[in-house]
Amino acid sequence: MTDENSLQAAGDKDQDLDAERTVAEAPATGDARVDDAVAGLSRLRDRPAEEHVAVLEEVHGRLRDILDDLGPSGPGQP
Repeated sequence: MTDENSLQAAGDKDQDLDAERTVAEAPATGDARVDDAVAGLSRLRDRPAEEHVAVLEEVHGRLRDILDDLGPSGPGQP
């Protein structure tokens, strides 16, 4: 790593990366329950990184519950 790269990397740490972050909107799935669960991901932008895991686990749990409501599905089953 050259000195120029070292200085550039050090300067990157001082940037406000949150100000540059963009959040893409998820496309509609056609299932209101899924759309509502996925919309919960929008809360990530308002929370510090250490709280992201809790939000992701909540959304994941909601999606798993929706799949469980659909019943078992496997090879040869609709």
